[in-house]
Amino acid sequence: MAKISVDQLRERVRGAVVTPQDAAYDEARKVYNAMIDRKPAVVVRCAGAADVMATVDFARENGLDLAVRGGSHSVPGFGTCDDGVVADLTGMRGVRVDPGDRTARAEGGATWGDFNAATHVFGLATTGGIISTTGVGGLTLGGGIGYLCRGQGLSCDNLVSADVVTADGRLVVASEDENEDLYWALRGGGGNFGAVTSLEFRLAPVQDVYGGPMLFELADAGAVLRGYRELIADAPRQLGGFPAFQIAPPLPFIPEDRHGEPFILIVACWAGPIGEGERAVQQFREFAPVVAEHVGPMPYPALNSAFDALVPPGLQHYWKANFVTELSDAAIEAHLVHGPRVPVVNSTVHIYPINGACHDVPQDATAFAYRDASFATVIAGMWPDPADNEANTAWVRGYYEATAPHSEEGGYVNFMAGDDQDRVRANYKGNYDRLVEVKRAYDPDNLFHLNQNIKP
Repeated sequence: MAKISVDQLRERVRGAVVTPQDAAYDEARKVYNAMIDRKPAVVVRCAGAADVMATVDFARENGLDLAVRGGSHSVPGFGTCDDGVVADLTGMRGVRVDPGDRTARAEGGATWGDFNAATHVFGLATTGGIISTTGVGGLTLGGGIGYLCRGQGLSCDNLVSADVVTADGRLVVASEDENEDLYWALRGGGGNFGAVTSLEFRLAPVQDVYGGPMLFELADAGAVLRGYRELIADAPRQLGGFPAFQIAPPLPFIPEDRHGEPFILIVACWAGPIGEGERAVQQFREFAPVVAEHVGPMPYPALNSAFDALVPPGLQHYWKANFVTELSDAAIEAHLVHGPRVPVVNSTVHIYPINGACHDVPQDATAFAYRDASFATVIAGMWPDPADNEANTAWVRGYYEATAPHSEEGGYVNFMAGDDQDRVRANYKGNYDRLVEVKRAYDPDNLFHLNQNIKP
């Protein structure tokens, strides 16, 4: 088949086709992680699924690398590439809600902020992430851990169907009734199987939540982590939230003389009846004296976007992650050594609970395999100055090496770094071989390889 030229591609798509000769090129190639500085040959700002199909055809026929960019938050920079093609879905951000059926369909470039804005007016939500600028597609395809997952399951557990452009340029539907093997693989298997142009979710009644951050002294970190471990094991499923190590930002509810100091936090989220929220969250306060807090009733989207200002686009990023079945005393001791060394206000460590409804789903029912894990830990190194790259990357790696012996072999693919490709099999545990079969069926030549790659 004859190769498709850039001029022919321009004729086939409605969105802009940006090359290095265009004034918009430097902006078009930019991604969230400023540590990533790649120069694609072509960026297609897709206006719809037809543009994505044409872009996939162009990359395949020209033998070029293909990156799919949704929310653009990929820490390893999988939303771009050198000398290849970027299918940029960031202009495809529509969300349509069916309040009667309690479902919503989001386009492939929508963020959780877009999604929450559309669903909140109907008093509905599904499990999203922790930062509202995160892409709906990327988070869901990797599993989807967020504030609501103890009660509602992971984002992928609420995925009803997806429209997918496969490696041969076809648009197919994946659901329980169509392309069931692809539907299974998409729920945790990442971007290995195609470019997802829209995702349909089940919604649940969630409008306002009761929660927010509570800061405790580092001296009490052991008591906080042990108390949290015991409480969250069998807490009501409406109770979410997580412990974190964090430097205090200059916010008015924090004493001014404590700004810039490291603390351990509990970020609480009660998604049950608001009248029960104070009593539910009070349990966290019993771990140790609270230094400062900003806790109360708020719209769910407000909590889901509360930390956006700490992680603007343009920071340097390097992350590591593990699943944890038991937050043992030895694991807690490792956190007590490394957590207080969090280097800058943007960096953090979160220990997310993934029990409750996440454990209702059998291990082999979706690609997301760690249904027996109780926590997902992320060591999120984020900082503004590239001069700090070596020191802060070393902090992330040292922390990871200290906690890994007390964790599962695999981790959450959405939190993996670019140098974690050797962990892909472990990340999927017993589901890996089946994922390889699905990969061979839908992408035998591994066109979609810029991800935590499952090789066909």
